[in-house]
Amino acid sequence: MDIVLSGIRSTGKLHLGNYFGALRNFVRMQHENKCFFFIADYHSLTTHPTPEDLHGSVKQVLAEYLACGLDPEVATLYIQSDVPQIPELYLLLNMNAYKGELERCTSFKEKVRKQPNNINAGLLTYPTLMAADILIHKATKVPVGKDQEQHLEMTRTFANRFNRMYKVDYFPEPVAFNFGEDLVKIPGLDGSGKMGKSEGNAIYLSDDPETIRKKVMKAVTDTGPTQPNQTKPEAIQNLFTLMKAVSSPDTLQHFEDKYNACEIRYGDMKKQLAEDIITFTSPIRERIEAVLADNDYLRKVALMGAEKARESASKTIRDVRHIIGFREF
Repeated sequence: MDIVLSGIRSTGKLHLGNYFGALRNFVRMQHENKCFFFIADYHSLTTHPTPEDLHGSVKQVLAEYLACGLDPEVATLYIQSDVPQIPELYLLLNMNAYKGELERCTSFKEKVRKQPNNINAGLLTYPTLMAADILIHKATKVPVGKDQEQHLEMTRTFANRFNRMYKVDYFPEPVAFNFGEDLVKIPGLDGSGKMGKSEGNAIYLSDDPETIRKKVMKAVTDTGPTQPNQTKPEAIQNLFTLMKAVSSPDTLQHFEDKYNACEIRYGDMKKQLAEDIITFTSPIRERIEAVLADNDYLRKVALMGAEKARESASKTIRDVRHIIGFREF
């Protein structure tokens, strides 16, 4: 069985982008592969959460993993900070990661632009920690969204560099995996870019119906097409991309036809889109609320996942230390 790994940062509630970009694949893959799915709480430290926020976010994401259909008896669900072998591998990989290649990373340059007063070392070495997450279990498949493709390429670079430096064939090359489909990127409601927790443009899986309606009705639009079959501006294409994800093909085609005929009424489209999102997310929201109320179950899942993840990670660290040359006297 192929080894699959992916994780989501514990920086807040999960949204539709997380679901279509990652969670949907997690659920589909868990019965056909050896899967490790984790909550990336170390990664979240780049934004300096309070202790209360850090723990609350980890609990929220764990509950959302379970509510979306991940089975802790089948896949290994764990919290990143419960596996001390990950930061050790992170340190070892950082010794052979170079400042120039890290600074050229698109996500780092974007963070520098957006938060010039918080350019910490964790942001710079984010790709190295992601590589440690993947390589600690020698994963070969990584279901990721488009925004993580460059990080995955860097993981392959670090794996190959390790193998070359120590003349071994130890780490495999992980590949992005999405069942042969294009990697899914769910847009935000603000007219540009992807849906994100920090951008304020997301619809969360736990949002109630009224919140969803308000968010969708505020989505950015324009005055409408001026000629038949004209190319959609990014903000309008975003609405159609969202509709393609949650609505029926007939509904999507109806509004495509209206747009192409210059008869689109964005208010009608957004009302339909909101109701389709509500229909899609309501069962998930109800399961999230039920799981969050069961602390004993959440504790059991976390302990079981930590034990399984450490077993796998310990073997890798023993091997890596031996390959590098650490020896006991």
